[in-house]
Amino acid sequence: MIDENERDDAGAAYEQLRPARMQIETTVLMCRGDKSHPTELVDISATGALLRRPLGWVGEPGQSWVLDMIFGHNLHIHLQAEVARISEHHIGFSYTHIPEDKQVPLWNLLGGYADILENWK
Repeated sequence: MIDENERDDAGAAYEQLRPARMQIETTVLMCRGDKSHPTELVDISATGALLRRPLGWVGEPGQSWVLDMIFGHNLHIHLQAEVARISEHHIGFSYTHIPEDKQVPLWNLLGGYADILENWK
């Protein structure tokens, strides 16, 4: 993997590939031990999710959280994820465990996004 600070001979930053992000908004309950925070999903991919950072949330990269995502009336995806990055307004999660019975529903939700890579810097 190329370091995001590496540059080509012309000085332009190399672009990297990542799983395509599907922008979709829904309610998410994030839980860790006795702490829980309702929040909103910003986008989702085959490998992770970006959530709005709840007011008062305290955490750090590497922490494991359970994410409960509700899509419409009939799709509930419950999985484990690790904090990958934190910003002032968002928390990026990387999935660590998707229960077997939730894998197909997640891939069906993502549709074509599950197999697409996109460029990013």
